[in-house]
Amino acid sequence: MKKTYLILLMAVLTIFLISCNGASKEFAQCLTEKGVKMYGADWCPHCKEQKLLFGSSFSEVNYIECALEGGGQREVCNFAGITSYPTWVFEDGTREVGKLSLEDLSLRSGCLLE
Repeated sequence: MKKTYLILLMAVLTIFLISCNGASKEFAQCLTEKGVKMYGADWCPHCKEQKLLFGSSFSEVNYIECALEGGGQREVCNFAGITSYPTWVFEDGTREVGKLSLEDLSLRSGCLLE
């Protein structure tokens, strides 16, 4: 029981520290400048985890909210063929579905992770 509690406490602390620091503003801006987009939904737990990796810098990410009030999906997301969240779309048109590490985003985009 103590071990489980300690692991849970460490996980919460790690998420808190990441959300406080997160990725740099410059990294998030670079993703946007390189044409990288994240499609997501406000109810999606993986999207929430992805946003936490950026902390306060997430506001610099080109994020497209796909969820409509009462269900359904925004037309822009339908047009882009988004069926899962989060979906990352890169400048060359390639896609990755699911939460990506900042390191993966750096490799895929060419943006330097500080």
